[in-house]
Amino acid sequence: MIEKHAEHLDGIAALAERYDVFLLDQFGVLHDGQRPYPGAVEALSALKRAGKTVALISNSGKRAEPNERRLLKLGFEAGSWDHFVSSGEVAWRIFTDMAREGTLPAGTRCLLISRDSDRSAIEGLPLVLTERGDDAELVLIAASEGDRYDLDHYRGLLGPAAARQVPCFCTNPDRIMLTAVGPRFGAGEIADLYERLGGSVTRIGKPFPAIYEAALALAGNPARGDVVCVGDSVEHDIAGGQAAGVATALVLSGILADSGDLAGLFDELDAHPDYMLDAFRWR
Repeated sequence: MIEKHAEHLDGIAALAERYDVFLLDQFGVLHDGQRPYPGAVEALSALKRAGKTVALISNSGKRAEPNERRLLKLGFEAGSWDHFVSSGEVAWRIFTDMAREGTLPAGTRCLLISRDSDRSAIEGLPLVLTERGDDAELVLIAASEGDRYDLDHYRGLLGPAAARQVPCFCTNPDRIMLTAVGPRFGAGEIADLYERLGGSVTRIGKPFPAIYEAALALAGNPARGDVVCVGDSVEHDIAGGQAAGVATALVLSGILADSGDLAGLFDELDAHPDYMLDAFRWR
């Protein structure tokens, strides 16, 4: 049944023969957060040598620059991508515009949910950090530390803010994340918890339109038939790329590495990839 929906390819060289613009996920496609997948460094460089436009598009609550630094540290070649578009970067630009327009007042108290004390999501914004949900005026869920805490930790932190209907933004809608100790709940699951606690959430990132609009604009607004979106999540990469009107390729090296009924998942989410690859490699 899977073959009915998707053409299986041995590597992205076959996609390079058909498309000029690549929107690539990073986690689960290029690397697992600790190291590159076998062949991924070489495949990314080969795409650029083939003259393709490469935009990395990631549900990372961090801004583009720290994400790019990490790729270089992991061994990816400088210049092997043209643009990096993270949901954190898109959100930062939205907040910057809100501050300029006066809809985000200076001194707004922000409860930031991030990872490893990362503050890049709010650098340069007129926000004052708070660690308390009972006096927050804005909640920003940029990342999860689900490998350190359970959901009860976040329930206690966020409950008072949700009860007061404090506006919440989630800049990483992924419900599952890959960690050194295996899959854990992601920032998207924390956002779902905030809603269950009575709050409302604005999600920025895949599969929502703003991040694709930003990436395609940076790529020069190409014809949609010239673009392919490559990722490891049906819910985010395939559904989002499909909604953006571009071709999609599902890589089975990430969160779906041990998945069973993929056809059922495609039907459940009404998101069917055009292509499937076992890994992000050239051939």
